[in-house]
Amino acid sequence: MGQKNVSSAVLQRLSSELDDLTPEAQKAARYVLENPRDVGVSTVREIADAADVKPNTVVRMARQVGFDGYDDFREPFREAIRQGQASLPDRARWLQDMQKRGGLAELYADMVSSTLRNIEDTFSGIDESELSAAAAKIWESRNVFTLGVGVNHANASNFTYLARTGMVQFHAIPRAGSTAIDDLAWADQRDVLIAITCRPYRSEVVNAVQVAKEQGMTVIALSDSPASPIIRAADHGFVMSIDTPQFFPSSVPTIALLETLLSFVIAAASDKVVDRVEKFHERRHQLGFYQDDPS
Repeated sequence: MGQKNVSSAVLQRLSSELDDLTPEAQKAARYVLENPRDVGVSTVREIADAADVKPNTVVRMARQVGFDGYDDFREPFREAIRQGQASLPDRARWLQDMQKRGGLAELYADMVSSTLRNIEDTFSGIDESELSAAAAKIWESRNVFTLGVGVNHANASNFTYLARTGMVQFHAIPRAGSTAIDDLAWADQRDVLIAITCRPYRSEVVNAVQVAKEQGMTVIALSDSPASPIIRAADHGFVMSIDTPQFFPSSVPTIALLETLLSFVIAAASDKVVDRVEKFHERRHQLGFYQDDPS
């Protein structure tokens, strides 16, 4: 098993056993879950200071998930070095300074490498069977509500647009003039909510997930940490790596994961979905939506 997969397994176990830890050990665990790349380059005292606990609390946390001590616990995280820790304004100023110094070639390389690393980190931590199970729930559902706000509203809308070329039960929320909780008012155990939010977590998404769970909906969550409130509440949770040298988080892993999830839904669907997609595009050609190819 590769090092990234090992560290993902450690994080998953830490997340699942979070409620069983003492309050102080929970503080240490939450710090690790939200800052996994710090672990590989930090001493036990540095992690303890950052989490505002005692070093022996970090050691007890490590033993809770099956390690002899902190050094063994840290080993799977050695390769993971956290990127982009500066505040958003500081990172924006750093980009401007780089441009003045003629450093755009370096920025280009950093952006490309971070994009590739994010894709690799995201998909290496996802179990294909879990993605398949989520896709089956989507296909079997009455309605699928895809929730994102801010930049993730566009990501949710794009996923819904693609899905609706062959299926009719998909809805991007919040709808114009509405709220996510209002849009879910009549949803129940026959329906699915796909929720997306990353740090700092948007309260309207977190609240909508809580309401969805109370109403018996299946929740599929996409976020950036195993400690994310929507991941911990989800029936199917998928953690994404979204760090970049830029001052904003990357949407590339979110889009890639949503596209992959949709491909799994289509694979689980009946043949009539393929017929619907063909008819959808046939009608567009007939109505002149597309420019004729001169060739």
